[in-house]
Amino acid sequence: MAMKIGVIGSNFVSDWLCEAVQATGDFTLAAMYSRTQETGNAFAAKHGIPAVYTDMESFLASDLDAVYIASPNFCHAPQTIDALNHGKHVLCEKPIATCSAEWNAMREAAYRNDRVLLEAMRPAFDPAITAVRDNLPKLGTLRRAVFEFCQYSSRYDKFKAGEILNAFNPAYGNAAIMDIGVYAVHVCAMLFGRPNAVQSSSVILHNGMEGMGNIFLPYDGFQAQIVYSKITDSVTPSVITGENGSILIGKLSVPEEITIKLRGKDPEILRFPAVPNNMIYQVRTFAELIRSGDVHNKYHETSALEMEILETVREQNGIVFA
Repeated sequence: MAMKIGVIGSNFVSDWLCEAVQATGDFTLAAMYSRTQETGNAFAAKHGIPAVYTDMESFLASDLDAVYIASPNFCHAPQTIDALNHGKHVLCEKPIATCSAEWNAMREAAYRNDRVLLEAMRPAFDPAITAVRDNLPKLGTLRRAVFEFCQYSSRYDKFKAGEILNAFNPAYGNAAIMDIGVYAVHVCAMLFGRPNAVQSSSVILHNGMEGMGNIFLPYDGFQAQIVYSKITDSVTPSVITGENGSILIGKLSVPEEITIKLRGKDPEILRFPAVPNNMIYQVRTFAELIRSGDVHNKYHETSALEMEILETVREQNGIVFA
């Protein structure tokens, strides 16, 4: 039987999540929470959601099995803990928290209430990244990895014109490392684990918002670099290089093409299942974890390491949230 899921947040990412839910059949869209009835009604009508709440307590007290949270970053921890304490499983958008202390409190609430908590990190569940991992041995001894994710924000032009929207307001827990760089950090942590050190630099905009940055992560025998930005676009893929060749990865959030280039051989396009909306994979995994009762799931380890790296980058570059 399909489980009932409620949605917090009405932005375009929530649109994608609703489409993924409807495509998988693991959940039914049962309710949504919005600060205003008008916004909630419009979103609910778009996705066929039968109930709209503007009171969080009433929303969480309803008969939902699970909640998807896509509110501003600074809301993730309190809303997640509240939902877990109401007995709901939680799928929370990336970054799952703004710091390690928040993440630890969220994870403890999940364990205490025997509920599944999962970070909605698209590449973590995408078979494209599984294909990358499976083919890493072909590269021989790994020497370098460069994860690049730069995406010119649709809100940046308004920022330059003097209008600061939420996406460029650090008071909401926003920064390029939190909104864009987190994808690359998570993939690097998932593939290679804990680095020996974290060295970083950032470009800070006039209002204290981090616009772009670089992270250097040394490992035993090889080096990783992360390049991220909300104010420029990427023109090159991410690349993992070993002594035998390289793997090239397209856009990290939605990796549509993976190419392996081995020394002395023709390039090979790696095959993997591809869907128009790769949020389907995280929805399916979320449902599987709930049905199996896997509260202490393996994904928590990477989310915890991601938080540690993000926190270090913020400390090194003076990226402060209220």
